[in-house]
Amino acid sequence: MVSADTAHASGAGMEPDEPWEWLAAGWRDMLSVPAISLTYGIGFTLVSLGLASTLFLLDVPHLLLPLSAGFMLLGPMLAVGLYETSRRREAGEPISLGSALFVPVKRPTQLAYLGVILMVVHLIWIRIATLLYALFLGTQPFPGLEESISILFFTYDGLGLLVLGTAFGGVLAAAVFAVTAFSVPMLMVRDVDAVTAAVESVQMVRRNLWPLMVWAWLIVMLTAVGIVTCFVGLAITFPLIGHATWHAYRRAFDGIRPK
Repeated sequence: MVSADTAHASGAGMEPDEPWEWLAAGWRDMLSVPAISLTYGIGFTLVSLGLASTLFLLDVPHLLLPLSAGFMLLGPMLAVGLYETSRRREAGEPISLGSALFVPVKRPTQLAYLGVILMVVHLIWIRIATLLYALFLGTQPFPGLEESISILFFTYDGLGLLVLGTAFGGVLAAAVFAVTAFSVPMLMVRDVDAVTAAVESVQMVRRNLWPLMVWAWLIVMLTAVGIVTCFVGLAITFPLIGHATWHAYRRAFDGIRPK
């Protein structure tokens, strides 16, 4: 278990440009194990396309945006295999698709507990988005992508929905980022409970606010690129973020900057 004093010493003094180092290290990991990384990325892309197609079939495409935001909430849990792959590569241990898919987590029940919490948060966000849509646009059916853009930006109701939805989503995303920035990899390798991991993650973000704001911005931008390319870009951006997150964790709690 990592103590608060140790965590403070390890993560102190992060530079604002360090997140770029984590991305570079993540890219090197991807190049060294492309089959595993792309398997994760393509799998994530296919699931995303399947969910998006289901929303259109159910005639609720207005939920596509909050669902996409939900990927950012659940992403840290889904990337555990990528953390493990980067950890093994760093430690010089054997790497295989099996080791990435079946990760020997230190506290599996606590990791599952955190996953359930994130899933509940995601469902709450979907519910909030649905209520906001009904509040501003009533019960009218989704008008279609082109017309909805016009409504959002050129009507009072649309602007209200856009502003409030962005505000709610931003606050929720910031809170979830602070909790999950380091808690998931910590639960993977350290014998701590979910609450301790979450608190340590929040404290680390608070102590290194500017560098980790840059890191959060990079995650948002890379995820956005993956989504606007009809989810195809997630085949690259998702594993890249996953590998880089391991190096962010190592820098924060072990004081090790990638070489």
